[in-house]
Amino acid sequence: MSPRTLLRSLTAVTAAAAALSLTACGAVTSADGGSGGSGDGSFKLASYIQQRIDDDKPMRIKLSYHDPSLAFATPIGAGMKKAGKELGADVSLIGPTGGDAAKQVSEIQTLIQQKAVDGLAVSSASSDALKPVISQAYKAGIPIISFNTDNPDSDQMGFVGQDLKGSGKAQAEQLRKDLKGDVNGKSVVVFSVDTGAGWSHDRFNGFKEGLDGSGLKIVGPVNVGNEPNSAYNTVESTMSGQSNVVAVAGLDCCSTTAAAKWVAQSGKADDVTMGGFDLLTQTAEYIERGVLNFSISQNPAEQGYQAVKVLHDFLADGTEIKGVDTGAQFITRDNLADATVED
Repeated sequence: MSPRTLLRSLTAVTAAAAALSLTACGAVTSADGGSGGSGDGSFKLASYIQQRIDDDKPMRIKLSYHDPSLAFATPIGAGMKKAGKELGADVSLIGPTGGDAAKQVSEIQTLIQQKAVDGLAVSSASSDALKPVISQAYKAGIPIISFNTDNPDSDQMGFVGQDLKGSGKAQAEQLRKDLKGDVNGKSVVVFSVDTGAGWSHDRFNGFKEGLDGSGLKIVGPVNVGNEPNSAYNTVESTMSGQSNVVAVAGLDCCSTTAAAKWVAQSGKADDVTMGGFDLLTQTAEYIERGVLNFSISQNPAEQGYQAVKVLHDFLADGTEIKGVDTGAQFITRDNLADATVED
């Protein structure tokens, strides 16, 4: 028996107690080399994965991101590769261009059927769409977590990422602090790259909570999509029909840059307070110019890194899977020079 196999066997003895502190599903983790699944619903590592561990083969860890074409995916991939290099894991970022949930599910199902993955992290545009395939992976004995977007009612074994509702609430609270004068009855317009996505719902729900009692009227969220020109045109047409707007909010990287572009080109930077998310190169430029009051970074590189590390540590060392909160950092002119651009 290899040292890693022995360690995993010892870990199984205390797994039932450790399960109480798992982030999501409260599952018991076991490492007895089973083929996946168990009669009582507890987790049992797939036998083919156990064999790869016993043979000291590199762990194949894949991060399924809901749309790798988004700029946010680039730093996620960088963090993932860094962890892969440090830990000796075979890592890759996969997912469907354009955010097609059905294609994402199909891709994951193929990995499960072909036994082509040892650890899986998923970021879903729709938690309802991925909930069944998360369960399939779990029952097949594949350690599975969510990253970037949470799936709290699924069989995920943990979550790595930002508290989405909390970050939305923080964004709204900061906007309230930055607004000057009487805002009662005035409007704040909210934009999102995908209003139907679970992460967007969570963040917007937090945003609404943060504005409770402010007297501000919320317009939106307005869906802009992830194509830059189309997103800007949507922002422009939306704003042309609004009056008494004192604030604008972007719930993600791409709606933030599209809305900031409108604020800049309309000449309303002195009249409209704006907050957004993430720190693309364009976003940093708008902060520097005073178009964007602040943006909230969710540290995508750390999300990619920690998603790999959590899974690898579980597989290689039997380390209990726990959630990792990558935090919410407010980026303003004052600390922009010290911030990491996420392109």
